[in-house]
Amino acid sequence: MYVAKDTWTMAKRSLKHITRSMDTIITVVLMPIAFMLLFVYIFGGAVGQKTGSVKYIDFIVPGIIVMTVVSGIAYAAVRLSMDLQSGIINRFRTMPVAPSSILSGQVASSTLSNLFSSFLVLLVAFAVGFRSSAGFMQWLIFVGLLLLFTLATTWMAIFFGLLAKTMEGAGAFSYILLLLIFISPAFVPSSSIEPFLRGFAENQPMTPIVETMRSLLTSGTAGPKVWMAIAWSLGILIITYFLSIRTYKRKTIVVNT
Repeated sequence: MYVAKDTWTMAKRSLKHITRSMDTIITVVLMPIAFMLLFVYIFGGAVGQKTGSVKYIDFIVPGIIVMTVVSGIAYAAVRLSMDLQSGIINRFRTMPVAPSSILSGQVASSTLSNLFSSFLVLLVAFAVGFRSSAGFMQWLIFVGLLLLFTLATTWMAIFFGLLAKTMEGAGAFSYILLLLIFISPAFVPSSSIEPFLRGFAENQPMTPIVETMRSLLTSGTAGPKVWMAIAWSLGILIITYFLSIRTYKRKTIVVNT
């Protein structure tokens, strides 16, 4: 029980930092919204013709949600790197707190803030014309997949935050994830991607995740790639979780010796 209490204490500390950082709010919430409005009102007329019967705003919302999460997790890596550089984690280890709460608190705060950011982006999407055919069960599956994806990428952020030598470099990995979003059917159908990139776009992790979310919201079905989306998310979560724990233990052992 005390582990959960310590984790929530660490999470509240991190959440306070998030709410006090205007840079974080602008990047995590306003930038995805700006991208959505840009694609819908500037490029939507031309690109939207390629999405068939699906309105362009409905087509891109899942990709925008994924982009929101990817933008947000970078700050988890930066905050963890900042704590490592400042030495405050070593101070935490001398206090009567559960050792696991130091990392799990960061994960909890990042997950909560990213889910809230995704909710705000969805509200704006509805305001500018997004409509969904999903029923209660489909929305439940969508939220579950979003939560799984957020946890997976947050642990990835924790791992890179532990590896980074500087705070500036801690969140740089997120640019790779953002690139994967753009080289996927997040904003255009796969058929519109150049042939030399199409094979990669159709077989990278962002594609089944985005397409499953889109299928849930636009057609009310999970679609054929739901298990692939879950497998990618679970695989990333398990691998980066164990890598993070091992790296954290190695770093703290080095510091304590």
